[in-house]
Amino acid sequence: MRYLPLTESDRSLMLAAIGASDVDELFCDVPAAARLDQPLALPRHQGEMEVERAFTRMAGKNLSAGCAPFFIGAGVYRHHIPAAVDQLLLRGEFLTAYTPYQPEVAQGTLQVLFEFQSQVAAITGMDVANASMYDGATATAEAVLMACRITKRNRAILSGGLHPHYLETVETSLRYTEISADVLPPDPLGFEDLVGRVDSSTACVVVQNPGFFGGIRDLGPLAAICHEAGALLVVMVAEPTSLGLIQSPGAMGADIVVAEGQSLGMGMNFGGPGLGLFATRDKYVRQMPGRLAGQTLDVDGKRGWVLTLSTREQHIRREKATSNICTNSGLCALAFSIHLTMLGGTGFGKLAELNHAQAVMLEQKLKAVKGLKVLPQSYYNEFAVHLGDEVNAAQVVDKLAAKGVLGGVPASRFYPSWPELAPVLILAATETNTDDDMDRLVAALKEVL
Repeated sequence: MRYLPLTESDRSLMLAAIGASDVDELFCDVPAAARLDQPLALPRHQGEMEVERAFTRMAGKNLSAGCAPFFIGAGVYRHHIPAAVDQLLLRGEFLTAYTPYQPEVAQGTLQVLFEFQSQVAAITGMDVANASMYDGATATAEAVLMACRITKRNRAILSGGLHPHYLETVETSLRYTEISADVLPPDPLGFEDLVGRVDSSTACVVVQNPGFFGGIRDLGPLAAICHEAGALLVVMVAEPTSLGLIQSPGAMGADIVVAEGQSLGMGMNFGGPGLGLFATRDKYVRQMPGRLAGQTLDVDGKRGWVLTLSTREQHIRREKATSNICTNSGLCALAFSIHLTMLGGTGFGKLAELNHAQAVMLEQKLKAVKGLKVLPQSYYNEFAVHLGDEVNAAQVVDKLAAKGVLGGVPASRFYPSWPELAPVLILAATETNTDDDMDRLVAALKEVL
């Protein structure tokens, strides 16, 4: 395809049509400090070996998860990934297959998606799941839009225990709609009153379990109140391995369950890509965004797979579409499915038990640190700690890193305008953490506090 550049006249006509004075106005949502006003100061060119050496020197300045005690979570978690996962992903059938528009030549892809959906429905306790979405944040936003379509209401209540990035994604998705978001303040102790906010105008309540600060809650009473008021309960799960131990959201009465699937089959990868899980009740399936692979019989009575639903703009009229999302994270979904298949039901439960046991062990060891207090009363493999009224958790994290320990995430990184959260540190412990890792963290904390 030839590249046809725009003329100044073309640009002027386009800017006039959208009401913008110049091209720079199109980037007004990007903070000025993040925009370049001149080219980067990079060398004009170098040889391949010189570039490799330069990048190697830069990478050497990093303190990576594989060579230091690692207690960072807050939405992205370090788990052991069996070598077989990546090896199976390398098979050409999975690398080359694209959107299964023609089911007769995409049976393998469709079967994989069908199995993935079955697994997601099983672990979330729901009736049906789609063939994945981009990530947990966009899945949460789509769940709010779906709930508003179903209830024909325009008010969503968002828990203060919801990951701040998910909150921002929801707010961005709702910005140019008539839907309002009632966002509760951060909830490190788990004492927020969601029940008291539900009324006849509520479309949905969105709650994360375990919460951003690690707390676990029984969602049954909240689900009952939501249903009594005609609202839907949306449950977000940022750490899917917890579903091997905690009662499923479906069993607690959730109407829509969304999750970030990164923990199974995918590395941290500097924060992405992720994998959005999305499940719901049978009666809401036609309002579910994304695509749905189904099982059927061909004319000869043989089992086969098809795209049962694909209610997106790419396939149907825009006004009938449930989402403008035009793809799914197919390869990430496959990695998730392979990892979960290798674990099996028993292994999945044991992995969850091990994660919880490691977190309990970490809490016990942290009792040796004077002035430190664990905030949530119950947790899975992550919890927030208060380091002391006069302590800045962000500075503590930097001091720990200088000692070769990656000691969690300061809450102030996500809540810079909440000074009362400055002493709060979020720590995660998974099956990858050893006793020695924990001892080094405790020893380093004693030195820096």
